[in-house]
Amino acid sequence: MEISGGIQASLAGRYATALFDLARDANKIDAVEASLSTLKAAADESADLRELLTNPVLSRAASGHAIAGVAKLLKVDALTSNFLGVLAANRRLAQLGPVTRAFRALAAAYRGEVNAEVTSAHALAPAQVEALKKQLKARVGRDVTVDLSVDPAILGGLIVRIGSQMIDSSIRTRLNTLAHAMKG
Repeated sequence: MEISGGIQASLAGRYATALFDLARDANKIDAVEASLSTLKAAADESADLRELLTNPVLSRAASGHAIAGVAKLLKVDALTSNFLGVLAANRRLAQLGPVTRAFRALAAAYRGEVNAEVTSAHALAPAQVEALKKQLKARVGRDVTVDLSVDPAILGGLIVRIGSQMIDSSIRTRLNTLAHAMKG
């Protein structure tokens, strides 16, 4: 499978590529993707888990033991659990977010889809997500998977990134543009 140099060039991309290759060989791409999504959701909600992922003071053994407990508690698949152990042993747990994004991009490309990173000021309802997927599919001509994130600083609207393209309809950007125009 051809992988873009951009994904492989980053540290997170190399880890994601290795995990993707293992998942593809074991026919567990969907299971690994679901496990990574579960971990991301847990990290978004838990300050303690974020601390575990980013704390450089924890020893490799302590990080490995703690992340193994988290993996067991969240019932992630065995391949993802082992991968988390590798990240902990190499002191790369802080890269879990970028690894997850890169893995999703690889999985989407494998399925013939395109991955869109969508930032909104507040959480989107499932109906809004489906409507957004339909609009993006009409624009790019392929099925779209969506990675959602919330950033209240954009005030309203959406920021959508698909590959190297960005669609910024946030209120923050509109206000900044207006302020710049008023300065002359």
